[in-house]
Amino acid sequence: MTISQQTIEIVKSTAPLLKEKGEDVTARMYPILFSKYPETEVLFKNANNQPAKLATAIAAYAANIDQLENLGDAVERMAQRHVNVKVKPKHYPMVADALLTAMTEVLGSDVVTDEVSSAWGEAFNFLADILKTREKELYAA
Repeated sequence: MTISQQTIEIVKSTAPLLKEKGEDVTARMYPILFSKYPETEVLFKNANNQPAKLATAIAAYAANIDQLENLGDAVERMAQRHVNVKVKPKHYPMVADALLTAMTEVLGSDVVTDEVSSAWGEAFNFLADILKTREKELYAA
């Protein structure tokens, strides 16, 4: 899977805002996720400071989406953690839905337009595919 240049530009343009407001977004995301998809709550039962960690990861991804090699170590650590808590491919669309909903609620629909939401959806799916591929390897090992 590849990611479009337009998506890269849109996601990068949101990086400063996500650096500033990312923790507000992720703090809202988890209640949405657990409300809509209660089966995901068990995946986070031992997660400390998860909204802050996810906010940092999202801001780093937005800033480096055109230089993913900069995130190699972070992606590997994330894949390892996901395998440890038994994240499965079916969980990714649930998280994407909750994240995009939270982004729209927190940042506003004037900021998270359909175009921005679509770009972030593509960017999230792109990263999810990388993680799912690595996690599949880790589960197999």
